[in-house]
Amino acid sequence: MTSHNTLDLDDAFQLAEPAAIEAIKTWTTPLFIAQQPDHEFLKDELVDFIYQCKDQQKEKIDSLVAPIAKHKLFESPLNFLEADTPEVMELKRIFEELLAEVAFEVNKEAWPEEVEVEANIIESWYHVTQNGGYHDAHSHPNCSWCGIYYLDPGESTLGERNGVNRFYDPRVNAEHYSDAGTAYLSGQGVWDFEPKEGQIIFFPSYLKHAALTYFGQKDRIVIAFNAVIDIY
Repeated sequence: MTSHNTLDLDDAFQLAEPAAIEAIKTWTTPLFIAQQPDHEFLKDELVDFIYQCKDQQKEKIDSLVAPIAKHKLFESPLNFLEADTPEVMELKRIFEELLAEVAFEVNKEAWPEEVEVEANIIESWYHVTQNGGYHDAHSHPNCSWCGIYYLDPGESTLGERNGVNRFYDPRVNAEHYSDAGTAYLSGQGVWDFEPKEGQIIFFPSYLKHAALTYFGQKDRIVIAFNAVIDIY
């Protein structure tokens, strides 16, 4: 005998609440892009100053850091933003102010509710890259955040992968298997960023990156920096 108070199995499934699925973004790699607000005002003075410094370099790689990883480019010592010139001092102030905002955005859930954030650039340098120049893949130790400012990207283009910065997927074994379920990984293992004049890209220091070979008659000029973050 069948009870009228008993739901059959199909009815039970129809009344059941749908399963809740929560997305958890674990081990993501945050990068940030900003426009240098005083780029047009500072550019010419900065370019002139960089070429003055370049003409006084004793070595092409004056930092003496990994010279065999760099080809057909000039690199300053690692204290460029310490120069006592108004345009450089202003640029450093802008970089540190923007980076403090970046650090707050990434860490606000982990930090106390009310904090003062201070970003301090500890190393900085310029690259003047000439036709055929490149910088092999590397990362930056002894800091938490890094940045690259495209003072003049020259003739860099994304479509031809000319003079772009390439960032490498930090997820170990992300490409060990590929099917429809891994489409979100892109299957490339790299992300190429097209240098645009006046832009700054901020990225965590562990992220391996390279400057792909640049072809152009005009120099590609960037200013890069490493920073540490303090809170109070």
